[in-house]
Amino acid sequence: MTFHNCRTECRKFGKRQNRQRYQCQQCRKVFADARDNSLDGMYLSIEKADMVLKLLLECNSTSTVERVTEVHHTLILKLLVLAGEKCERIMAEKVRNVQVRDVECDEVWSFIGKKQKRVRPEDSQLPGDCYVGGRDRAALQIGTDITVGKRDQATCDVFVEGLRHATARTPFQITTDGFAPYRSAITTTLHDRLRGFAQLIKVYRASQEGEARYSPAEVASTEVVPIVGQHDPERVCTSMVERSNLSLRMGLRRFTHLTNAFSKRFDNHWAAVILWYTWYNFGRVHKSLRCTPAMEAGIADHVWSVRELLEAA
Repeated sequence: MTFHNCRTECRKFGKRQNRQRYQCQQCRKVFADARDNSLDGMYLSIEKADMVLKLLLECNSTSTVERVTEVHHTLILKLLVLAGEKCERIMAEKVRNVQVRDVECDEVWSFIGKKQKRVRPEDSQLPGDCYVGGRDRAALQIGTDITVGKRDQATCDVFVEGLRHATARTPFQITTDGFAPYRSAITTTLHDRLRGFAQLIKVYRASQEGEARYSPAEVASTEVVPIVGQHDPERVCTSMVERSNLSLRMGLRRFTHLTNAFSKRFDNHWAAVILWYTWYNFGRVHKSLRCTPAMEAGIADHVWSVRELLEAA
């Protein structure tokens, strides 16, 4: 190491806050290495931050990550929000004008702070039921748009507007479940891109005697309701996006049923969701594709690491 003023070699002079310090042999001034600003000034090494996020992406709770890495839970959540902001920018910049042939839409339930039945009138609008809406291209398995919010018309409109920005202008077929707000949102926002739009409505049978309370419901029948255009009946399906929802529940501890690992704040919940979907698109090799969904879609040329996600934006 050479001091830029005296142009002389410097010797190591200990460490402070994980930064190597040096002392000039001539003027005796002490200085330190330049701080890595990829973590927005956090006193946390990039290697430790990489480990924390990897553990969070493998369905570990914040408390588990704190015990394993010895990083305080407040710093873990701060890192999570920072990573979520970076991943949000990556998704906005990279997942644009994706050529799609089929789009599937579905929602996955979660809650923030408390379940909806325990929300009081004086509480804010954030606690209670929270839904994550995802859209997957059936051939590429890529999540093109993610929105978090209540299951209402306003969230659905934002949801569909994001899909318009993420997809190319070429016509495509879209399939949703029976959620009514999809009809007005899609026909209004995507009217110039629809080759066909149909809703797949599933009818579940009543629980049989002796079944447990949380046994999965069995589908008794399905009904295809055409909405707009000439849809291909063989491509009316939501299996891909439902499988993506299963991966989300298996990969994020906040979505695991019958546990106390739910989100307490909306910011943390949103950051965890967008981090997971970005990593799913860019950093997780899909077994059937043998590459990441982003590589299959042509918007990435290699498998991204978690560290790249932190340093990309």
